[in-house]
Amino acid sequence: MRIRRLSDWLPTTNKEVKLRGWDALDVILFSGDAYVDHPSFGPAVIGRILESYGLRVAIVPQPSVHDNLQDFEKLGTPKLFFAVTGGCMDPMVSNYTASKRRRDKDAYTPNGDKGFRPDYATSVYSKILKEKFPDVPVLIGGIEASLRRVTHYDYWSDKLLPTILETSKADMLVYGMGEQPLREIVELLQKGVPFSSLKTIKQTAVLLEEGEKVPKNKNWDDVEISSHETCLKDKKAYAANFKIIEQESNKLQARRIFQKVGDKKLMINPPFPTMTEEEIDASFDLPYTRLPHPKYNKRGPIPAFEMIKFSINIHRGCFGGCSFCTISAHQGKFIASRSQESILKEVDQVAQMDDFKGYLSDIGGPSANMYKMKGKVQAICDKCVAPSCISPVICSNLDTSHKPLTELYQAVDAHPKVKKSFIGSGIRHDMLVPEFNKNADPKELDAYTEEVMTKHVSGRLKVAPEHTSDPVLKLMRKPSFKYFHLFKERFDRINIKKKLKLQLIPYFISSHPACEAEDMANLAAETKDMGFQLEQVQGFTPTPMTVATVIYYSGYHPYTLKEVKTPKTKKEKEDQHRFFFWYKKENKQWIKDTLSKVGRTDLLKKLLPEDTSWRKNKAGKAKNTFDDTVTYNKNTKPSRRKNKGFKKKRR
Repeated sequence: MRIRRLSDWLPTTNKEVKLRGWDALDVILFSGDAYVDHPSFGPAVIGRILESYGLRVAIVPQPSVHDNLQDFEKLGTPKLFFAVTGGCMDPMVSNYTASKRRRDKDAYTPNGDKGFRPDYATSVYSKILKEKFPDVPVLIGGIEASLRRVTHYDYWSDKLLPTILETSKADMLVYGMGEQPLREIVELLQKGVPFSSLKTIKQTAVLLEEGEKVPKNKNWDDVEISSHETCLKDKKAYAANFKIIEQESNKLQARRIFQKVGDKKLMINPPFPTMTEEEIDASFDLPYTRLPHPKYNKRGPIPAFEMIKFSINIHRGCFGGCSFCTISAHQGKFIASRSQESILKEVDQVAQMDDFKGYLSDIGGPSANMYKMKGKVQAICDKCVAPSCISPVICSNLDTSHKPLTELYQAVDAHPKVKKSFIGSGIRHDMLVPEFNKNADPKELDAYTEEVMTKHVSGRLKVAPEHTSDPVLKLMRKPSFKYFHLFKERFDRINIKKKLKLQLIPYFISSHPACEAEDMANLAAETKDMGFQLEQVQGFTPTPMTVATVIYYSGYHPYTLKEVKTPKTKKEKEDQHRFFFWYKKENKQWIKDTLSKVGRTDLLKKLLPEDTSWRKNKAGKAKNTFDDTVTYNKNTKPSRRKNKGFKKKRR
């Protein structure tokens, strides 16, 4: 048992600063999350990265904005800059559900207590710092800043907002994963270059004042998108912007983007290349305690930490490019994989923890089965502008071998203290279907699927077909639902062969752009035929920097500029949701009336065969909640025997 000292964590108070023998700080980091010193928590990663560059760093987690604001002054003035992040999740997603109801819990706060993170935390913290320390640079980053770096639609205020650099008054924004741009920023500052001169660092954005000269870089090409003011007047112009933004974000040789914002000009520099194995290993190998700061010992457990306490993140990035997902917008579409040696080193660290019982909760990433996957010929990837490597089909240049991942699982399980390692992250089931993944060896896919089902699943396997309608799936950048049927056949075959009695857990989204009420009726009928009884399904939440959100606000697809219908009213969303609950008495008359009206008696017969309970619900409204909690009570075994329900919060 290792005895931890307070100085093992980054300091959070003046007392802790003095424990390290420091008389001043180089960087003070403000975070919307409680401080958990773990590589899965972005604020801790940034703090440790800065520390590794020889800087004296302190962190102020969840500063109070409801009193005299003393938390913003207690550590004094840093020599280099203030760093600000809203936390591991966008604060608005942390604070509100898809129906804009304030959440009862905050997973990144001790005891799940709410009220410790303000709405739009990055802007709130940054503005306070600029008011109190006008001469000290403020650098913002994290997912909130990253996804709001350009004109964006804010679902919670139902407004189009300018770059967060304008609303936060910050001096610079780092988008995406911060290790590479931070290294260059620190190196230049340590050489004596003024912060105000740092204009051409990759993966950063700044606002140029009126009349300020645009810095030159002979290696970059430039592109200008429609101004913020034009976007406010013209939704089609706003939609057209996004195609450029998304493509440039996913290029290896991207252009610099300019956008006028009032009298100022936003400049977004191209991203860094994907992190190498050595670079990502170095980030994960930093001296994390892997524990929450001791200051929280009496406040209760931090739910987000408890969830990942015994998990291992093996890679970053996702080449799926799903229209509703922000992962590739923040982490990039190219996969940055850790070495097996680095992963096994972390497994050993987890195994030495006092309360480790031999079970790893997750060996995964944004999508669990993308580890070590990349282009076969790099020159082809260098020229690619596609936002997805697997939609509408899997790129012939993509190496989709699951062999390195299967070997990694086996190496992890060989650790003497590991009894079982689970895959808690979502698995791309379509990539395990040979009919879709034609690049891979079918025997390899079978070996991986069997390895996962027999050794790494605790009763349930999570997958995300998301919908059954091909037009909706095409817009989502997801494959046809027929591949889910094919995967389920393989799943059932292995289930029977190995006598596993596992459940298959599919996720679905309602009220997504292009989804009609009839599509939801089809979904309900088809999943019922497959033996699934859904209790709650995630409602689409528009978040910045996604195709689906652009469509939701503008009504236009950014790549075609054709109109796309989107359910937006509360009634439209609730009606789509009600089809999932075909088995509830209060919905049966409504379903009968609705499907009869549109002439879909075929679906009616599937959902309510030989049903005689057509009594109208007196209230006239469904009692189902519209939220983003996912609950299933389903029968997925080949024997079609009923299984107990479960409840799982989605990201």
